[in-house]
Amino acid sequence: MRITNNMLINNMVNYITNNMTRMNKFQGQLASGKKIQVPSDDPVVAARALKLRTDVAEIAQYQKNLKDAQSWLEVTETALSDMDDIFQRLNELAVASTDTTLSQQDLGATAKEAEQLRTQLVNLSNSTYAGRYIFSGFKTDQAFMNSDGTFALDVENSEMIIYEIGMSDSININITGGDLFNAGAATTAGDKGKFIDDVDRFITALNSADAAELATMSDAFLNNLDNVLRVRADVGARVNRLELTTNRMQNDKLNFTKLMSENENVDMADTIMNLKNEENVYRASLAGGARIIMPSLIDFLR
Repeated sequence: MRITNNMLINNMVNYITNNMTRMNKFQGQLASGKKIQVPSDDPVVAARALKLRTDVAEIAQYQKNLKDAQSWLEVTETALSDMDDIFQRLNELAVASTDTTLSQQDLGATAKEAEQLRTQLVNLSNSTYAGRYIFSGFKTDQAFMNSDGTFALDVENSEMIIYEIGMSDSININITGGDLFNAGAATTAGDKGKFIDDVDRFITALNSADAAELATMSDAFLNNLDNVLRVRADVGARVNRLELTTNRMQNDKLNFTKLMSENENVDMADTIMNLKNEENVYRASLAGGARIIMPSLIDFLR
């Protein structure tokens, strides 16, 4: 086959273009810090990058869910702590009220304090987190209890608010009002739960100086206190689990971010060395091309 000048020039242009393309690739990597600019650069790296980015995004969402769940349970724990204080105080008042030397005026003063504690108990039943009522089951946009101490909603104990906090990992963040205020029974709108009913019985006994009824109130309040402590223990266990999961998610995020960086980011030293090599090849190809293009008719006539 006869090799013509035109063939030499075309091949030279193709080689120079290829060399320039490779040099441009390394220049792009150096500028962006990434191994690939488009998926076709390396489909395997691109596919792995998409998977790792998805994993990191999922972990970020789980972390948001964890923070929201922790905040919800912290508000619940605060309300339960206040209820604990209320029933401890009510128990103290119940024990003191059995003193036969107390006058009706003394009992009346105790009744006034019990009424204030009752009001606070009703207020705590309507505790909210971010505008959502924490004891109302699924109906978080509605108050759980009326001002008179009756339930405002029908709430089943199965109304559990579930948060996804990890891959195939979820947690119930709410306490249903019936489980707490009604001795574990579901609530019916218009009814009065055990907590409020016991306080009302205590106030009535104080106002009527019913010694027999007053003698039973300490046990009733201690039972309610035990119920509050039971729920607090459950909430505390969930908080501990959330803290452990939060630590695990933080470690997972660091690990996946590291893997993502190793998969996508270039080694700067290697990239600079490769770029220099391609620059040398490109310059050599230009120099070689100059020798091929240089001859003309004048050169042959010399």
